Amino acid sequence: MEELLLRAVCAGLLVAVLTGPLGCFVVWQRMAYFGDTLAHSALLGVAISLYMEVPLGYGVLACGISIALALAWLHQHHALPMDTLLGILAHVALASGVIVLGFVSNAHVDWLAYLFGDLLAVGWQDVQRMAIVTAVICSILFFCWRKLVVIAVDQEIAAVDGINVQAYRVVLLVLMAATIATAIQVVGVLLVTALLIIPATTARNVTRSPRQMAFAAIGIGCIATLAGIAASYNVDVSVGPAIVVAAFLMFSASLALRTR
Repeated sequence: MEELLLRAVCAGLLVAVLTGPLGCFVVWQRMAYFGDTLAHSALLGVAISLYMEVPLGYGVLACGISIALALAWLHQHHALPMDTLLGILAHVALASGVIVLGFVSNAHVDWLAYLFGDLLAVGWQDVQRMAIVTAVICSILFFCWRKLVVIAVDQEIAAVDGINVQAYRVVLLVLMAATIATAIQVVGVLLVTALLIIPATTARNVTRSPRQMAFAAIGIGCIATLAGIAASYNVDVSVGPAIVVAAFLMFSASLALRTR
């Protein structure tokens, strides 16, 4: 039991480290719907993986990155609002996933685990994979942080400063796709956007700079993860929803602090 909880804690904390800083960009640029779009694409990735008989994580990651690149291209070459593009891609991905799943025979998969997460089923190989993904994404964020923040504040100022806005937007979208593909194993497809938004929004209520907000979001996500795992162990509730509820309680507390 101790090893089971240790694996869950390690995986949950790694996901919190990933979603914390990237969630800040989601909040700053009002891209909450983007997370939902990638969540829909995750279902398509699962269906494709089952059809091609490859590991599910590869299909989910490939679909997420493909949706992110398609979104960047459409937004650059066509004068359509971002929310419109997200709505189209989200429903197309969901519909395509249902169609592909219809061609899969004898598919035995725990859909509840993908919808709501199954953190306690994470193995050490999964933890190692998450650690590698976390290290790569955090390294890229470290080197691109200032430019990404400038773009989030004002794209015109970023362009004047010589920053390739479109290239860095693609980088951010791909990083978010990889993060969501990693996080769905912890909180599931339906709740992954909450893990991006709630800790970052909570951190914004109690911090004064982008860097402080990023580190605070990581800390809040880690605390929510530990609280969710503890609740699951002691009260026998689902881990993913428990993590989200714990994050929401911290958000409510931050609202109280903000009004003082």
